[in-house]
Amino acid sequence: MQVDNRLLDDLARLASGAMGSLSGLKEEIEGLVRQRLERLLAEMALVKREEFDAVKAVAANARAAQEALEARVAALEAALAATRQEPSASPEGTH
Repeated sequence: MQVDNRLLDDLARLASGAMGSLSGLKEEIEGLVRQRLERLLAEMALVKREEFDAVKAVAANARAAQEALEARVAALEAALAATRQEPSASPEGTH
């Protein structure tokens, strides 16, 4: 019986040591993966969310201003076309 207990104790110690080694290996792998991801993200030309939102707002304002200017140009072109048509509507004998 003593031999069995010693054998079981040795197996338990061996398993415990293996689990400790695997736990340390897991932490080391996680650290390496984290370092690689951080390096990869640092190499990419990424912007922060706040900067993206600010640029998005500026672009939306620019788009609205462009649409307003397009409407203004269209109105001016229509007014110009109307003023060009008025003299041709006058009698032909006034040349």
